[in-house]
Amino acid sequence: MIILVVNLGSTSFKCRLYDMSDDGCHETLLAIGTAERIGQLSGKWSVEAADRKADGMADLSDHAAAIELLLNQVIRLDAVASLSDVEAIGFKAVHGGPISGAVKVDDHVLATMEQFADVAPQHNPPYIEAMKAFAAKLPGVPQVAAFETGYHQQIPLARQVYGVPYEWIDQLGVRRYGFHGASHRYIATRMAQIAPDCVKLISCHLGGSCSISGICDGQSVANSFGMTAQSGVFHSSRVGDFDVFALMKLLESGMSLDVIWQKLGKEGGLKGLSGIGPDMREVEQAAANGDEQAKLAVDAFVESCRHYIGAFLAVLNGVDALVFTGGIGQHSSTIRAAVCAELDFAGICLDETRNRTVSGSAESRIDAGSVAIWVVPTNEEIIIARQTVEVLSRQPA
Repeated sequence: MIILVVNLGSTSFKCRLYDMSDDGCHETLLAIGTAERIGQLSGKWSVEAADRKADGMADLSDHAAAIELLLNQVIRLDAVASLSDVEAIGFKAVHGGPISGAVKVDDHVLATMEQFADVAPQHNPPYIEAMKAFAAKLPGVPQVAAFETGYHQQIPLARQVYGVPYEWIDQLGVRRYGFHGASHRYIATRMAQIAPDCVKLISCHLGGSCSISGICDGQSVANSFGMTAQSGVFHSSRVGDFDVFALMKLLESGMSLDVIWQKLGKEGGLKGLSGIGPDMREVEQAAANGDEQAKLAVDAFVESCRHYIGAFLAVLNGVDALVFTGGIGQHSSTIRAAVCAELDFAGICLDETRNRTVSGSAESRIDAGSVAIWVVPTNEEIIIARQTVEVLSRQPA
């Protein structure tokens, strides 16, 4: 089965094309495509297929334009003969509220995603747009939405609820959902292969968007995200955890809710605190050059990670392995070292030499204590492809 896997951001479009066998034993990557700065000024795009590559700059007005461009390039590079070869489309969907796991996209799914767009404003709208664009471009090709919340549904209810009136939970769905499910599921799956003795894991997905999960026997038992993807560990430009009653102070200062949401959702996190930008590499460099505000942002980011690692050590009653993934987790040796500092009481001891020399694109074990510390590149797309095959295999012929 030829499956196109779609991974969207508010201004980005990533896709991978897989040839998946029905028995799930063979998975061949046919092509990778990316497009950036959608809806902004000219952005980069690229497509790779086997040993062939095409790239360039383009003014992409919306996600539909990015889809059109990348699919045409996939055909031009002979990854498939024509779009009719694509048999299914899998989406790394974010928030479906009461709908969780992987499901076939229909009008009900789209309507529910619309209902929860207010708590996933950076994610749901572009996914809805893309689903509709693909339906127009490839009518009759089944679509599957693999919601990031699905992996976290087995978390005990006591870790899902807030201290709010129960009817908010029961009637409005106000609770912690957890996200980055595909990434944490991949880490659990991969660690079972490369380190089968490691049953209790703390998975640290640190990148433009960040989350930490406690995993036991392959199942998520805790996640740093809350009801929305704006919460938990603070992100490149999103706030992370924030006291809701601070809104009163901001409103009294004269700011409107629209301005506050903009500041918290697009100008917060690393970008807002550092005053430099959302890229950890630039903020780290500024901090190394003596910028105190940048140093504060790096230190606060590390503290937010350590906060959840400490919490999940308690949830898991200890840990067998600490795993770093995502752009920051894989590529920043200084962040890994800072996160692991003074955790020797829990058996977490980093080997400084291994940590400095690890390649971000390879799996590496970098511990010097009783707890295994790994750097493992994630692969969310292959998880989505597998879920898509599973969903469609359950459909009646």
